[in-house]
Amino acid sequence: MMARMPLIAGNWKMYKTVPEAVETAGALVQRLADYDESAQVMIAPPFTALAALSRVLEGSPVALGAQNLFWEKEGAFTGEISGPMLVSAGCRFVLIGHSERRQYFGEIDETVCKRVRAALDAGLIPVVCIGETESQRDAGETFSILDKQLSNGLKDIVLVLNDPAKWAVAYEPVWAIGTGKTATSAQAQEVHSFVREWVAKAVGQTTADGLRILYGGSVKPGNIAELMAMPDVDGALVGGASLDPETFEKIIRYQKS
Repeated sequence: MMARMPLIAGNWKMYKTVPEAVETAGALVQRLADYDESAQVMIAPPFTALAALSRVLEGSPVALGAQNLFWEKEGAFTGEISGPMLVSAGCRFVLIGHSERRQYFGEIDETVCKRVRAALDAGLIPVVCIGETESQRDAGETFSILDKQLSNGLKDIVLVLNDPAKWAVAYEPVWAIGTGKTATSAQAQEVHSFVREWVAKAVGQTTADGLRILYGGSVKPGNIAELMAMPDVDGALVGGASLDPETFEKIIRYQKS
């Protein structure tokens, strides 16, 4: 089986002004000055802070990511940001299809697909977010929902995704985002195994073996090690706990905690 370097990603959502973001990122870089890079680290601040943080993070083990992108390279699309714009601001990663984008801003699987292609075309690494609601899980629909999100969200581009280093999947049970609830390590493993099997069938076993599948949903220093002990959990997409450098460092250094 191909070795997979874990990815610990911080999603800052709509938090932090530019000065606050610079201070937080600077503190994180200082804390990771001696980091052995046993896991890859990424933070996704608001768009307004991207350019400033690209300078703060330069030469550090922390990569820069964005929280979204539009599928056109340029045009009359007021309020949108393109892949080439993100690259020029220093981004290497971009989150796509986060449940909050789906819930509040009309994101659907078809637009996820267009954004993933745009990210790949720009040379960005898309982190494709999937997950079920609590009512869907209670109804036993978890795997059918995830199958639909993957099938439609990667429709017609799945064969472009044969290099597992160029994309990642983040499983975020909607019922665990910002609620304090966390999927048990067994629940996370069950879903991650399903996702890897889906990728194996759609793209091939080699790609599936190398693909990083992150868990997101109330990840904290107290539960990261147990989650990461699961064979198919290859990292974490961290929300609120990534806003504090000390807390996020503890998650990043989970192997030594």
